Amino acid sequence: MNDLQSGRRDIVLVVDDTPESLSLLTDTLEGAGITVLVANGGEGCLALLDEITPDLVLMDAVMPGIDGFETCRRLKREKMLSHVPVIFMTGLSETEDVVRGLQAGGVDYVTKPIVIGELLARIRVHLANARSAHASRSALDATGRFLLSTDRSGRLLWCTPRAERLLAELLPQGGEMLRLTADISQQLAALRDDGAMQVTLSVADGRRFEFSYVSSTGPDEFLYRLREASNPEEQLQQQTQLLLSTLALTQREAEVLLWISRGKSNRDISEILGISPRTVNKHLEQVFEKLGVENRASATARAVRILAQ
Repeated sequence: MNDLQSGRRDIVLVVDDTPESLSLLTDTLEGAGITVLVANGGEGCLALLDEITPDLVLMDAVMPGIDGFETCRRLKREKMLSHVPVIFMTGLSETEDVVRGLQAGGVDYVTKPIVIGELLARIRVHLANARSAHASRSALDATGRFLLSTDRSGRLLWCTPRAERLLAELLPQGGEMLRLTADISQQLAALRDDGAMQVTLSVADGRRFEFSYVSSTGPDEFLYRLREASNPEEQLQQQTQLLLSTLALTQREAEVLLWISRGKSNRDISEILGISPRTVNKHLEQVFEKLGVENRASATARAVRILAQ
């Protein structure tokens, strides 16, 4: 369960108002090689989280003062803590109580009295998932991509730094944790479910932002790409230069490939570029040779992949 290469022990914060439960859980987790922090209520949990970020929180659902559900909601509103998995411990086993915990931001729950073996197994799974997700997001951050992820309801789960900067300009929240508006969430859901290429949103100053659906990255996690839309002429120039530099094409070859990728025929391209269809075909032959492909479908696929980055 520990990171064997760095020697770092996983840190689990246990939040429970019962001394007996805190003692049992502390002994159990420390025996499994985990560093344990404890808090006896929601207020103490939030105060401790101001000082340190654990790898996982084990949260009692029913506590005096701020209960576990509200504590989890407040925790998830903090950008630097939103990635931390929360497992609820509860004697409440009705479906609505379980749903309430998941809606508050929890990833799992265990019922009291706690079965130690089951608890440790669940902790191991969620620590591993959290490490994997963190590594993936760090890799995406390093590439400087404009990517964001939501759950099925449209709640923002995470975003890369560059996407966060654009979202901060698009959304009205100011310094608070970014939250997608209901309208944006609905449009992203429609984009995902209807198979559309992209959705464009405008802001008061006339700027336009484009969202495109990338893929599903989990049972309830969906990845989108965000970019600020250029005017059509600027976009053509940018895409042409991208194809030119990436594929070592000439200016005219890049222009022909771009229009091919947009579904235009040779005759259409000849009219757009002011050259003969025969010249278009000659440029296309050079493109095929440089790309190592045999037909326009393969060339189009290669161009689309590059332009989608």
